[in-house]
Amino acid sequence: MDKVILHCDCNSFFASVETVAHPEYKTLPMAVCGSKEERHGVVLAKNDLAKKSGVITGEPICKAQKKCPGLVIAPPHPRLYDEYSKEVNKIYFDYTDMVEPFGIDESWLDVTGSTNLFGSGKTIADEIRERIKKELGITISAGVSFNKTFAKLGSDYKKPDATTVIGRDTYRQILFPLPVGDMMYIGRHTVPKLKMLGINTIGDLASADEGVLTSFFGKMGRSLYNACNGRDESEVITTPPPPKSYGNGMTFLRDLKGEEDFRKAVAFLADRVTGRMREGGYKCRTVSVTVRDANFLVKSRQKKLSSPVSSSVIVEETAIALILGSFNTSLPVRSLQVACGDLTDGKNPNSQLCFVYTKEEEREKRLDSLDGETDRLRALFGRDIIKRASFIGNDLGI
Repeated sequence: MDKVILHCDCNSFFASVETVAHPEYKTLPMAVCGSKEERHGVVLAKNDLAKKSGVITGEPICKAQKKCPGLVIAPPHPRLYDEYSKEVNKIYFDYTDMVEPFGIDESWLDVTGSTNLFGSGKTIADEIRERIKKELGITISAGVSFNKTFAKLGSDYKKPDATTVIGRDTYRQILFPLPVGDMMYIGRHTVPKLKMLGINTIGDLASADEGVLTSFFGKMGRSLYNACNGRDESEVITTPPPPKSYGNGMTFLRDLKGEEDFRKAVAFLADRVTGRMREGGYKCRTVSVTVRDANFLVKSRQKKLSSPVSSSVIVEETAIALILGSFNTSLPVRSLQVACGDLTDGKNPNSQLCFVYTKEEEREKRLDSLDGETDRLRALFGRDIIKRASFIGNDLGI
């Protein structure tokens, strides 16, 4: 018996939520955009009127305003979007406990066991759409199919506020004419490579030689081939998988330039990322840094540590050493990321019990104790209860 999988996607989520809060936006072309002052001046979401003028997600505000001179710019409100996302998912849980969020505005639902109670997959999807529209004031598009890939393609097929059913007897007719770039996990860099092989549509990919795809794209080639032919057997995951890494990055109010700027920025990011890592109960064996210069060129470096750590000071020291050893700090840098990878259980890092510690190990223990007290105070009184003096009054935005 086939599964019944839904993929529900909130239409223009950020823009839709802003329109509920500001009804005047209904008749105006509007886009939710990042702050120019904080150097995040790009379109995050747009309503249908802005879309009709050619405004696209990810483009700079100035470019969007040239396409649509009357464009209304709305600042983002992340907490509000998070609240709406939670309310949307509460409605999903009224129909099944098998819900897998895919970002803040999308979710898969396995309703196979719910059809006896609520009706067919399409009936459930239509009811969910109507409830979200009535109760929250926003719309969703839903795809109904026998696997996750085709359900996702179904929710993308017709927007806004629509349900598309893709069955075993119809998926070739509906999906095969679509551009190959519409397929899940095919990014803009992969499309030209596929076109070089004569693969322009999903149908072309489904009928391609599996061996050729595997030779060019490895395991991903085989996975794409199987997915196009309806052989996606992945489950709706109700328990999030453990994180593979933790990272914090930032675009600064001005370019970083000089060692002092980099030290401040790295200290700030290392403090943030290790705090999240400790909260999750992990330590890391690898520290990496990624810099984006003023020309938007990206470079990364990483270092393997001798033992797992969660200390903000050690991650900071490792990250700044990577930067000073690999990058010219006199050149301007627009944004920076510090990441901790190769994670291990912070309470059980699989290390042997030891009664005699080296000086380095003693130092790590002291730093861990300091981080523990810092985390406790911040949990009680907020993050700003403890901060470095160098972060106060700086012009980087940290």
